[in-house]
Amino acid sequence: MQAMKNFNETSAKIAEYLLQIKAIKINTKDPFVWASGIQSPIYTDNRKTLSYPQIRTFIRQEFVKLINEGFTAPDMIAGVATGGIPFGVIIAQELGLPFIYVRSTEKKHGLSKNIEGDFESGKKVIVVEDLISTGSSSLKVVNLLQEHGCIINGLVSIFNYDLKISVSNFNKAKIKTASLTNFDALIEKAIETNSILPSDKKQLLDWHKNPEKWQPQTN
Repeated sequence: MQAMKNFNETSAKIAEYLLQIKAIKINTKDPFVWASGIQSPIYTDNRKTLSYPQIRTFIRQEFVKLINEGFTAPDMIAGVATGGIPFGVIIAQELGLPFIYVRSTEKKHGLSKNIEGDFESGKKVIVVEDLISTGSSSLKVVNLLQEHGCIINGLVSIFNYDLKISVSNFNKAKIKTASLTNFDALIEKAIETNSILPSDKKQLLDWHKNPEKWQPQTN
């Protein structure tokens, strides 16, 4: 119970930080469009946290706790390009582990590599993302690492939308995930801090149930 309480406090605090520095923006009337084409009332840019030393340090410390307490000890950390790279680096530094990063597609020049850095087949890896939406891009990286002989201990992120499709995708792939904060914590903190109106909550929950078919209200 104590561990769950501590996680809930951490989740709420990070959600508050993300809203405070506008790393997360919410707009139910004029939604954002993701690369997948999904319209979303939420836009997340966790790279903004890198500009705030106090927040950056807190995120690093909580990532390290999450990995130490929730996963088998890894041999190395892998960041997903580009958002997961800086967070992966500071986690690897804190844990004293090697770091690599992975592109979803091959570099178009030079050695045309997907994976940057030195690694060996059979090594246990924690993959670091800044956020999880549908999970498809994260799983491309996981699959690529597995094809190169890496053993994936799990994937961690700062924020997880906790969409049904991502839960299904990771379950099918048998990949354990854990995030510092998530959709539910964000909505609670957004209401608490007056970042959204109570009337916006229904729109956000409707979107979360079925993001592919959701449409913003026009009135």
